[in-house]
Amino acid sequence: MLNVILEAALAGAALAKVGASLGAAIAIIGAGLGIGRIGSTAMEAISRQPASAGDIRSSMIIAAALIEGVTLFAIIICALAILM
Repeated sequence: MLNVILEAALAGAALAKVGASLGAAIAIIGAGLGIGRIGSTAMEAISRQPASAGDIRSSMIIAAALIEGVTLFAIIICALAILM
C-alpha cells in the first residue's frame, strides 16, 4: 500500500511543486492583505480614540506578528514540499 502511494507521489512530483508554489503565493498575498487591514483598522481606531493609541498600537503589533508567524510557517511547509 505504501509503495503505491510513493509511486503516485513520485509521478505527480512536478504538480506538487506547482501546488506548493501557489500555496506559498496565496499565503503571502493573504498575509499582506490581513496586515494591511489590521493597519487601516488600527489607524481608524486611533483617529477615533487618540487617548488609547498605545493599547491599539500594541494590539496591532501582536496581531501582525501572529499573522507573520503563520505565514512563515506556511512558506516553510511549501518550501519543504518543493525541495523534497
